[in-house]
Amino acid sequence: MSAADPAATVRVGSDRVLPKDSDLIAGVIPARTTIADLFDAHMIAPGEGVPLVSSIAAAMDVRRLRAGQPYVLDRLLDGRVRRFEYELDNDRMLVVSRRSSLDSGAGADTAPRFLATIERIPKLTAVVAVEGEINRDTNSLAESLDKAGERIDLALGMADVFSGEIDFNSDLQPGDRFRVLVERHTREGKLSGYGPILAAEFVNDGRTLKAIRFTPEGGSPGYYDENGRSLKRFFLKSPLKFEPRITSRFSSSRRHPILGYARAHNGVDYHAPTGAPVGSVAPGVVTMAGWTAGGGRTVKVRHPNSYETEYLHLSSIAVRAGQRIGQGDLVGRVGQTGLATGPHLHYGLKKNARYVNPILEHRNMPPGEPVPATFVSVFLSDRDRYFQLLSAPTARRAADE
Repeated sequence: MSAADPAATVRVGSDRVLPKDSDLIAGVIPARTTIADLFDAHMIAPGEGVPLVSSIAAAMDVRRLRAGQPYVLDRLLDGRVRRFEYELDNDRMLVVSRRSSLDSGAGADTAPRFLATIERIPKLTAVVAVEGEINRDTNSLAESLDKAGERIDLALGMADVFSGEIDFNSDLQPGDRFRVLVERHTREGKLSGYGPILAAEFVNDGRTLKAIRFTPEGGSPGYYDENGRSLKRFFLKSPLKFEPRITSRFSSSRRHPILGYARAHNGVDYHAPTGAPVGSVAPGVVTMAGWTAGGGRTVKVRHPNSYETEYLHLSSIAVRAGQRIGQGDLVGRVGQTGLATGPHLHYGLKKNARYVNPILEHRNMPPGEPVPATFVSVFLSDRDRYFQLLSAPTARRAADE
């Protein structure tokens, strides 16, 4: 290209036009490619590839290049690389720059040609209030938040906060509504993710539930109700995050859809897509992880206080017998193995070796431990401040923390 070509010039100020000296190439990492393949595809100058890859390898594991992640390559017109940027994740970026000293000739024989560093991606963080409701058009938490312009990450966060109080598989009702105060991250004006949920209110079937995030000095963060009682129960309300319905409830006699005769249904069946994650409802020890004739891939977990839980028809198993697991830890994924007419999770609960109705038993679980007495005044101050922000008249409003 000639300097007169508009595509090959850059205007500086109002009276000088400089020739374009580089190509700026933006894209996403293709599937099944290496960093060397990427540079070859962009025809960088001979002799640039090896020192470029070496500098990157000193900063990150080049085998962990992730397909779909954005990158930008600033390549001079002679094929030399001036700068390369690659997003490692939502928070960090690999930045590779050509050393300016080499351009002037100083230290060319000894200094590395490129410098690679890991940098934080600049973001703007604000505390915002978001609200929504469950109705005919938005019959799930995820759909309601999507309508408010938010991402599913926030729905999953709220499901975790209220996991001991609401079974998002079966408890949601038309007319339910919620408000949530959360740290919201934006990057170049676009939503990039969330920090912790600071406070939330959920009106579910006429009852009002509140949650406040609080960290006692020297302790770990947790969620408490407005009176300072922990929302963390011994059992989660459900082994799934949230799905629209229960397809079969606990029963002493139910006609089996495959066998054709009536027998006890010792658990609850949740409709869920194949591959949906299944979490342990409480901490415990895995007593069985394998195949059963009717249940297909099955996991059984023994918990304190003489409880045992069962997770049947899994497509895959993520634990092994004898393994200790925590509340919410992945035990497997929803499937259709064993005697099953479609993908779903059968969840069973035993107390003192006898099957009990999981929904009723979960409702009877006692509340968690309260905020320690020495921190109550600090907790009340945080509670009042958060709910003042949450009660502001305009939802999704940025607020000073």
